[in-house]
Amino acid sequence: MPTPTKGARLGGGPAHERLMLANLAASLFTHKSIKTTETRAKRLRPVAERLITFAKKGDLHARRRVLATIGDKTVVHELFTEIAPQVALREGGYTRITKLGFRKGDNASMVQMELVLEPVTPKVKRSSAKAASKPAAAAPVAEAPAEVVAEDAAQDADVVEAEESK
Repeated sequence: MPTPTKGARLGGGPAHERLMLANLAASLFTHKSIKTTETRAKRLRPVAERLITFAKKGDLHARRRVLATIGDKTVVHELFTEIAPQVALREGGYTRITKLGFRKGDNASMVQMELVLEPVTPKVKRSSAKAASKPAAAAPVAEAPAEVVAEDAAQDADVVEAEESK
């Protein structure tokens, strides 16, 4: 099988890359924040987000899926018992990447990758408030023709009754 070409490669073969990402994820879950290169952080973000999503499910199958990626049971336990409840209300976006500058030795772009554990503040949706007021305003307009139709039907019924009585 040929070597994969899409996406940034982190050195070595695919197995080495999977192990490196698993170790980075374990470090992220243990320390809640890690300092790494930008390329590694960008590759780690979807892996970590997927593992946190599994942890939010919390069932046995999800725990086994996470254990298949991260072999350390203590890290998995911490992920399921401490991190998952803190991000239970958050719908994605569990990680934050902040640029730090360049490493002195090889000028690699360094970043701080951390878990977003702050509680979610629900945003007030202005568009939904406007949308709710528009149907309310549109509803009386829609009812007015219905009343006119009802009055016309009543007049027609009166005319029919008048003709029948003749």
